[in-house]
Amino acid sequence: MTTSARTTFSPTEPQIEKVRRQALDAQSERIEIVGAEGSVRGRVHAAEGDSAILWAFGAGGGIGGPAGGVYGRLARRFQAPGIASLELDYRRPGDLRACVADALLGLSWLECAGKRRVALVGHSFGGAVVINAGVLSASAIGVAALSSQTAGTDVVGALSPKPLLLIHGGEDEILPDTCSRRIFARAREPKKLIIYPECRHGLDQCREELEQDLSLWLQSALIG
Repeated sequence: MTTSARTTFSPTEPQIEKVRRQALDAQSERIEIVGAEGSVRGRVHAAEGDSAILWAFGAGGGIGGPAGGVYGRLARRFQAPGIASLELDYRRPGDLRACVADALLGLSWLECAGKRRVALVGHSFGGAVVINAGVLSASAIGVAALSSQTAGTDVVGALSPKPLLLIHGGEDEILPDTCSRRIFARAREPKKLIIYPECRHGLDQCREELEQDLSLWLQSALIG
């Protein structure tokens, strides 16, 4: 599902009314962030540092991410060097305006938790979500869009000087790799485009390469 490429968003910082957290296992918690427009749920992998990753999925919502749950795997990996993760489950999946608002609410909570440097990662529809949130948020220091749609990404030029990573499968059966190529052409430096020739939309066929390339980019953006 896509939305109009001309959708615009308010830069107003969302207000958090309350937060509910509940342990899921030794490494993660369920979270509900309540704001004026409703509550956003997700999963948190806490860490002590001032950096974090915000993860956004596709138009169907949910957490875990593509490639068999790459978000959860990398969230656990980055806990050790002190980088927290917040995986967001949208209130209204597929509604770009509402999902960007959800991402901004999540970023606001991370800022309240002392996370001043946040990398955003989104898959498919979520690529448009994180590009818009990355433009609007002062705490967002970089954006990675995986198998991204083009609709709603017309603001990508305004993301610079924050780095942009685009990853796409050359055999994507839902959104062809020309989507990321077009975003890349509109984006300004610093930017990087990776195409996995035999990979499809869910990136399952290139799981190891995805984890390696995305990990290296996140490490460079957040750790240096």
